[in-house]
This record gives sequence, structure tokens and C-alpha cells, in this order.
Amino acid sequence: MKNECSKNMAPVFSKELAEITAKHPCYSFDAHHKFARMHLPVAPKCNASCNYCNRKYDCVNESRPGVTSEVLTSEMSLAKFIRVKEEIPHLSVVGIAGPGDALANWQSVKRSIEFIKREAPDMIFCLSTNGLMLPHYSQEIIDLGIKHVTVTVNCLDPTIGAKIYHHINYQDKYYVGKVAAEILIRNQLEGIKLLADEGVLVKVNIVMIKGVNDGHITDVVKKVKSLGALMTNIMPLIPASGSVFHDFPQTSMKDVNAMRDLCQIDISQMRHCQQCRADAIGLLTEDQSYKYRNTTKPEVKKCKLRASV
Repeated sequence: MKNECSKNMAPVFSKELAEITAKHPCYSFDAHHKFARMHLPVAPKCNASCNYCNRKYDCVNESRPGVTSEVLTSEMSLAKFIRVKEEIPHLSVVGIAGPGDALANWQSVKRSIEFIKREAPDMIFCLSTNGLMLPHYSQEIIDLGIKHVTVTVNCLDPTIGAKIYHHINYQDKYYVGKVAAEILIRNQLEGIKLLADEGVLVKVNIVMIKGVNDGHITDVVKKVKSLGALMTNIMPLIPASGSVFHDFPQTSMKDVNAMRDLCQIDISQMRHCQQCRADAIGLLTEDQSYKYRNTTKPEVKKCKLRASV
């Protein structure tokens, strides 16, 4: 099916930003056939416990968010970037999508981006977050020049949120149930508006969970649009082994696409998402991360010197 989001994006932002976004495979349907992305697994810690997530399980043949075969330091991420860029010249985007939350590991994420910006100033950067710390780091994200941010917002109702999230760790305090969901939802919405008001292109991911939030997704879509989000990405639940939702049925693509069609009335829909690993490399449909695992120490040492130039 032809993606409609590219038709709707041009009037929303400047020509310069449109040209950049046209090279971002997650934001542009056409780009995902031409341009590669690289996810840097430099964010191991997470500040929210989602009932559909189990980051401890790592299978080299498994592709889903939260899975990685290694966690990199900032120096190692630079080494790996240099190697990948040399071998994949059509690499256009470097993203941080875990295996935990980008903003729960902000200093290492920021350092990794700064290293690579020195090496490749024209590289596009993006990050994914649950949004809990977004109000606290939104200005730093803007100042760093990040133009694409994905926020996962699964609900607006804390009662529903209490079924999706087990707990959060926020400002050195542990919250559970509706209280945890209330804080998370409030910060997600505040953060989206802060970024969108400053011209950052916000994509909102929504995990569609049958019997939990599927009747609430249209409300989420309308709300994030009102805050300035550019598009939403409604994704099927993948029941991860060992997660609370392990026994839940995987949401069918028929149901997901029906929801996307419904929500397309309000906001552009991403329809080519592959629910990538936290260490994915290459085209969206051709993950080559297996070729670049186990970054070598000599490369890291070499790139520390390059980063300090």
C-alpha cells in the first residue's frame, strides 16, 4: 500500500527539514528503500517497566525492540559507526532506541551523538523514548540539533496505563499503578508539545494491545496531533518471552491496519515499521547487524583519538 504520510509532510516544516526527513527511512516511506539507519545500543538502563517488554532475552535471529547482542560505550559506538559508514555509504541516520530508554541514559547518549557529529556533521540523528524524562531533557535535545524524536504513548487514561506499565523510577522515587501511569502520561504529553513547538518532528509509537488499549487508540492519536506530533506508528503487540504479556495474543496486522486506516483521518500513519532491534543496521527490510557485532578493542582505541580531535 502506498504510504500517504509523505504527501502530508511537506507543508508542515521548512524545505531544509523536508530534505533531511526525505532521507530518514522511518519518517519517509520512499527513503526506507534507499537509505540505511544504524541503531546504537548505548542506553541499557530503563526507567519504566512495560508489561510487554523483556530486554533480558536476546536471540540473534529475533527482531523486536529491546533486543541487542551488545551494549556499547560512547567510544565503541563511534568505532562501530566509522566501520559501518565505510561499508554502507547510503547510511543516513543514526538512532538510539535502547535497549533501555535513551533519556534514562542521557549522558552516554549525548556523548555518543557528539562523537559522531564530529566525525560526520551531516549525519541525521534521532532517538526513541518512553517520554518520562522528556520535559527535563527537551531543551538539550533541541540544542544538540536532533530533529526527529519518537515517543511511545500507549494511552491517556491512567487506569489503562496501570495495565500496561508495572512501575516507573522517576526522580529517585519508585511509583506503581495509576500514580506511575499518571506521571508518565503527563510527562509524555508535555514533552511532545515542548519539542513540537520548537520544530522537532515527533513520531508517536503506539503498541496496540487487544483488550487493553485498542479501544482507546483513536483518543491517543487525536491528542498527540493536537500537541504537534507529525505522525503515529501503530504497532502490533509482540508477546515477548518472559514478559507479563507473554500469553497475550499477537495483534494481527489486519487489526493494526484497520486502526491505521481509521486514524489516518486525523494524522499521517507510518505503515512500514519493522519494530527493529536496538542494534539494527541497514535498510529497514534488510537488517545487517549480524555483520557488525563484537566491536573490536583496536577500533575503539583508534576512534578515541579521532573523537578527541
